[in-house]
Amino acid sequence: MTGPGPTSEHTTDRTGEVPPVSPAIQRANRMNAANMVRSLLPLVVICLLIVAWQAFRSGPDVGVRTVDPSSSVQLAAARAGYQLLVPAGLDEDYRTTSARTDAGNAGEGDPVTLEIGYLTPEEEYAGFVVSDDRDADPLAAVLDGAQEQGSVDLAGESWTRSTTVDGETALWREADGVTALVTGSASDEELETVAAAVAPYRG
Repeated sequence: MTGPGPTSEHTTDRTGEVPPVSPAIQRANRMNAANMVRSLLPLVVICLLIVAWQAFRSGPDVGVRTVDPSSSVQLAAARAGYQLLVPAGLDEDYRTTSARTDAGNAGEGDPVTLEIGYLTPEEEYAGFVVSDDRDADPLAAVLDGAQEQGSVDLAGESWTRSTTVDGETALWREADGVTALVTGSASDEELETVAAAVAPYRG
């Protein structure tokens, strides 16, 4: 014997009419995927504009950490057995990003090496090294294997121009057993600017 049981589905009421759909269900049916995308689009555009504005305000300097090289320079000058050389009077667009010396471990008469790194106005690297040890790692790493390409006169001093094994320009000069070096990914013009600023440290 068959017939509707307790689990049978009914789509009509006892009068045989389909019950009306509630307004809540009608609104839910209208909220399909397309409507949701159209509703969210203005919010997405606003978020993108905010991100772009923040990036514009931040500029390319985000993440650049500058340092004060004075303590390293003063320590090197105090321990070195030679007249220390440093770049002086560089434009503020040349920002110091690193400075280190091995003078802290140097005994009397030991060689002293000073290194200073700059971020140039063109957002490239320029490194300066001075040492009375020609075999010091910062010098050897650049000059060993480098090919000399002539010389250039900068601020009254003659600097040898070389091309390193990495293809970068190196400007260096040696006098009285002291070697000064400027090198890096910066353009030749910016490297020459740093080299031209090299002068005896006056403290």
